Amino acid sequence: MDRSEQGNAFPEDHEPELKLPHLLFTENVRPLYAKIVNEWDFLKKSACQTAAGRALWKHVIHDPLAHVLAGETYLRNLHDKIMKDRHNNAREISGVILAVRTLWFDSKIEAVIDSLGGAAQVVLLGAGMDSRAYRLSCLKESDVFEVDFPEVLQVKAALLEEALDSTEHLRLMAKSLKRVSADIRENDWLEKLQISGFVPEKNTVWVLEGIIYYLSNSQAMQVLRIVGEKCTLAHTVLLADFMNKASTTLSSSTYHFYSDWPDHLLPSIGFSHVKLSQIGDPDAHFGLMHDPLNLFNKLRNLPRSVETHPDDGTPCCRLYLVQASGSPNQTVSMKAPSQCSI
Repeated sequence: MDRSEQGNAFPEDHEPELKLPHLLFTENVRPLYAKIVNEWDFLKKSACQTAAGRALWKHVIHDPLAHVLAGETYLRNLHDKIMKDRHNNAREISGVILAVRTLWFDSKIEAVIDSLGGAAQVVLLGAGMDSRAYRLSCLKESDVFEVDFPEVLQVKAALLEEALDSTEHLRLMAKSLKRVSADIRENDWLEKLQISGFVPEKNTVWVLEGIIYYLSNSQAMQVLRIVGEKCTLAHTVLLADFMNKASTTLSSSTYHFYSDWPDHLLPSIGFSHVKLSQIGDPDAHFGLMHDPLNLFNKLRNLPRSVETHPDDGTPCCRLYLVQASGSPNQTVSMKAPSQCSI
């Protein structure tokens, strides 16, 4: 089996030319994309990059809203990278880490909601262009809160309004959706969340996807401690991805917070159970990591304490996918999940 057959589970019939929905070029939508490109900083733009990953890995992720939430610029950028990787027979196709991460969060949200009897509060911190409230049927009895910068939520709401108006079958899957304009780097986001209807005494799933490493150490720890404190009030589950120190060196001006051992950190701030996975692990694979020599599988075979790869001396850049939980009685009983349409 050659590398093109084994490595990345990207379909051979993938369209060489990017087909963009007409909606992206309509009179009401184009100014919204111009605002993103011209006015947003890197952190805000990362939300569109993540949506582009969901859109172009559509063979494994069902997200009818991803194209409009990403926009032409970020779709073309990622598509060009994918085509280059396929031409070069790369072991890792661009966007695969976004695809695996998305599927991991989807599967964990489903399992946790099911373990809580099918209903919970779901809080997306730094929600960006997340569309789970519209695509996960397991949220049908859950109240969803999206927390992000006001300008991000305003543009997102406008894009979704255009998309939902143009397609009859798209609708809200969650029981309810509240958008909370707040900066999680500041001290008032929890107060704003509660004003919007969040109840600290209710079971809650907190989602920090693709966001925490953009924060400073003090900002990130403040967010984690606030979530950890809720373990004393109700069953609390944190789903988050953490970079190790080596990963933040890829762009020291962009990435700041890191944890080499989040499974040691989180128990110290209130969580009683922590499970850590790496890309390529049995629960973070999804059929997309067949090549034993791809970057992620090579890292999994090394102890986490190893900082440079013995084969080539490159930094061991790791992304940890972490589920942490706690409750007033500090006991957790997780049952097998039922099916959730994703």
